[in-house]
Amino acid sequence: MEKARRTSSPSWTAAVALVSLFAVAGVAAAGAPPPRRILVDTDMDTDDLFALLYILKQDRSQFDVKAITISANAWIDAGHGVDQLYDILYMMGRDDIAVGVGGDGGISEAGEIHPDVGGYLPLIDQGMSTVGGCRYRQAVPPGRRGGRLDTDTNGGLRRGFLPQGHRGYAPLRQPTAQQVMVDTVSAGPTTLLLFGTHTNAALLLMAHPHLRRNVERVYVLGGGVRVAGNLFTAYGANPFAEFNVFGDPFAAYQVLHSGVPVTLVPLDATNTIPVTEEYFAEFGRRWQTTPEARYCFQSLDLVLRRHRRPAPGLHGSTGYYMWDSFAAGVAFSSMRNGDANGANDFAELEYMNITVITSNKPYGVRDGSNPFFDGRATPKFGLKVGGVHSGHVQTGIGDSFCLVPGSNAGRCQDGYTKEVTGSEGVRVRVATSAKPNPVYNSAFDREFSKNFLEVLNLAKQAGRFNISTQFPYYREVLYKPDFINVSRGKPVIFDMDMSPGDFVSLIYLLKAPREVIDLKGVLVNGNGWANIASIDIIYDILHMMGRDDIPVGLGNTTAMGNPTLGCNNVYAIPLGSGGFIDSDTLYGLARLLPRSPRRYTPESTDDPEHRQPLAF
Repeated sequence: MEKARRTSSPSWTAAVALVSLFAVAGVAAAGAPPPRRILVDTDMDTDDLFALLYILKQDRSQFDVKAITISANAWIDAGHGVDQLYDILYMMGRDDIAVGVGGDGGISEAGEIHPDVGGYLPLIDQGMSTVGGCRYRQAVPPGRRGGRLDTDTNGGLRRGFLPQGHRGYAPLRQPTAQQVMVDTVSAGPTTLLLFGTHTNAALLLMAHPHLRRNVERVYVLGGGVRVAGNLFTAYGANPFAEFNVFGDPFAAYQVLHSGVPVTLVPLDATNTIPVTEEYFAEFGRRWQTTPEARYCFQSLDLVLRRHRRPAPGLHGSTGYYMWDSFAAGVAFSSMRNGDANGANDFAELEYMNITVITSNKPYGVRDGSNPFFDGRATPKFGLKVGGVHSGHVQTGIGDSFCLVPGSNAGRCQDGYTKEVTGSEGVRVRVATSAKPNPVYNSAFDREFSKNFLEVLNLAKQAGRFNISTQFPYYREVLYKPDFINVSRGKPVIFDMDMSPGDFVSLIYLLKAPREVIDLKGVLVNGNGWANIASIDIIYDILHMMGRDDIPVGLGNTTAMGNPTLGCNNVYAIPLGSGGFIDSDTLYGLARLLPRSPRRYTPESTDDPEHRQPLAF
């Protein structure tokens, strides 16, 4: 009997050990908190790309990025932005992340918010369609040299680096920004990261107030509390505002005053973490071991070529800062340390009472600048007559109300995140400065500067490939026909605004016999049915047709006689379906074209031969 007991003892012990192991594992699993659900709203500017790639490298057992929506009324045009986002997610192996952009819903005269408002326009100008002006957006240059053309194409780097996956914009099938936001927040507690204007988030919170309880906290990159603003194109009218908040001040006010906890990372903090020449050089020397790190470095290189302007008091500064990426670092550090205690590895934080200025004193004056009140017996959204929203609203960067004779700084405060006392202020946690690197004489003078590069270069969750490693045997070859023995017909130069009909006409001209029509060149203007970054579609069509010999010239982004930052023509063309988003993507068909070796390339490139020629 004793022998029998001894013989069975090892198996019995193993069984007990196995049960104990499962019990311990079960307790551990039960005790482990679920990953934080993350929703990112971004305007897809270059610094946003850095932030997105940093976010996608975070530990997925702690942070689960559920969705990304595009803020389409500032630095990016929706069609170009959404396809670049799809390509980034494909490179990073994250096709599981929902993507939302645009929508054709509207807001009625009575203030009723219909489903799927696209966020193409600031709330003050949003009507029942996607047609509207550019009251605030005209502060963003539309063309080259750091404008939307460079953002839409990422300086030409996007098409030369990113792989192309199976997802892309498709009319009628593309999820809208509001659809993705509502679905994501409805599914469970979610943290919002806002890296653009606040239009999409404000629409979510205003139209679905019951979902506010599911928003754990909002992290905002934007504003300037105790420092000057950064509207470099509009400082003469408004020296107080920062771009992200200025893009829709009323929306930012709604987010701030929604009752949802907010952490603000304003210019006060980002001004203390510049990209120095030493940092950039160190990035290039040692920190490009993953596709995402290389994409960030090459993007930063392009930006700095056109952006370098030393900032006063900052040795070695390039004039460029770690805006969105630093805000992402602050957000994830706060979440790791527990939002409630305020501890942060990268930033000094303090509570302030602030608000967002949406109109200028004197309040209650109806001068035609404020659609919330002008011509209305009852103010829109039930706003208070004579209240903080009832003053003069800046109508543009040249608004005469805002200009001060003899001064380079204007008096308008639209979009100013102002520190106030009394009931109008909201208690907000604010980042005031970046924490220094404790290591003396390091190339990384801020703690986050080093962390950013370390995270980008982690082997875990690294990008799978770029376009050249995805197709290692692909070579960029220009196709130029031999017409030596072919008689030439009438020479033609085709000037086009890149509407879908123009592309059909271009293909027709290319199919015509050379003896009849000799297409000598294509000129492109950016003040019609497509944004000027759609010039890349022309290059792809010419490549498909074997006509890489035909030069393409870049024309103006505004009509003759209009200011460079004007927007007189945009009132005639929808920003949503049937308008810019469809033209810029050729109704989703542009991604089916072969990718041409030729593409828009800024004048700052090292290779003069590849610089984009101008029309004249």
